Formats: sequence, C-alpha cells, structure tokens
Amino acid sequence: MVDEKYIQYLEQFVTEKRRNLFNTVLNERTRHFTVAIEDIFQPHNASAVVRTCDIFGVQDMHVIESKYKFYASRLVAKGAQKWIDFSMYNKKNTNNTLDCIAALKEKGYKIIATTPHNESCLLQDFDITQKSAFFFGVEKEGLSKDVMDNADGYLKIPMVGFTESLNISVAAAIILQDLNQKLKQSNIDWRLTELEKREKYLDWMEKSIKSIKKIKENYFEQKIRNT
Repeated sequence: MVDEKYIQYLEQFVTEKRRNLFNTVLNERTRHFTVAIEDIFQPHNASAVVRTCDIFGVQDMHVIESKYKFYASRLVAKGAQKWIDFSMYNKKNTNNTLDCIAALKEKGYKIIATTPHNESCLLQDFDITQKSAFFFGVEKEGLSKDVMDNADGYLKIPMVGFTESLNISVAAAIILQDLNQKLKQSNIDWRLTELEKREKYLDWMEKSIKSIKKIKENYFEQKIRNT
C-alpha cells in the first residue's frame, strides 16, 4: 500500500509541471521487458544501456558483477540512473549469473541471450507476447556459458556487413526500440500496474526534493502526534 496522504504532502514541494511529467513517463513504463548486463567493464557502455532503458521505458535493469564493477557515468547516462530500478548480483563465493537467471525466471521472465548464434531468432521474428529478459555481454567475449546454457531463447539483429557484432549499447538500443514500438502497437497489457505507478511516483518525488530527509521526518512526526 502507498500512503496517499504522504504523497499529497510531498506534492507541495514538487512543481505541477514535474508531477505531470512523472505521470506521463510512468504511463509509458514497462516491466514486460527487462535488461540484464553481464560483466560490462567499460563504464560508458554500461551507462549508455542505462540511458537506453530509460528512453524506451524499461523500468528495471539487472546488473551482474562477477568480474567488473558496474558504474553509471553521469556524463553518459545523463541522470537516467536516477529513474531506473537496479537489481545487483555481486556476491562473493556464488555464481552471480545463475542467481540473476533464477531470480528472473521466478518472476516469470524468459531468458533471452542476445547473440549472433546461428540458431538465434531474428529481431523481426521475436515473439513479444512473452515476458522477456534480454541479456547483453561484452563485445569480444559475448555472454558467458552460464547464460547460453540456461537461455530460453536466442536473439540476433540482422547484419549484412563483414563484422559480426555490435557495441552493446548500440545493440540494446536497436532491440529495445524495435520491440518497444511493437509492444505499444499490440494488445498486450505491458504497462505498470496502478500500484507500481504510485510507488514509483512517490519514489521519484522523494528523489526530486533536496531536503527530503527533513521533510519526511516532519511528516511522520506530525502523523504520530495526530494518532
């Protein structure tokens, strides 16, 4: 449940224009598709994927950090990391990739490995009705054997040149733009639930108020006094 009185209290500290923007963006957000990145060692690539997710309405990103630490550059991500929800898989003495796959499957996602694999589904033929998590790996090595062995499907972007791979951020942008457009033209219920929208609306307002800690304390102190 969301404390609607608390939301109303916070709204006085956020301009109407910004509140309207939040609602407009939230109406385009989805969890029907999600993105997982595996050990991306170049910050500008990881940051560009964050920005791409925000632009195309993907609310969640799953980050696997077995070898390399994830870092979202403000210059590249342009603040997009503030509006995206991250799930991190970086525990020691465990297989973070398999943990990520298990968590996503538990939520009903199909694991889709993006790869120029010969048996991969072409982007234009992908079935958008399935709730899907798109896994992206580094350009040279690609995705790990753990992802490839546990994937429910493989997806590739049609290419006709001499090179066989795209930069991860470019690949993510092409895939998400294409599938996002198809999703919005379909009859699939792809939007966030009303509860999810209210939860994110509250979260984004809190992130937009500089003195939120003090304001929050004042609200709950008043609430306690009035009970």
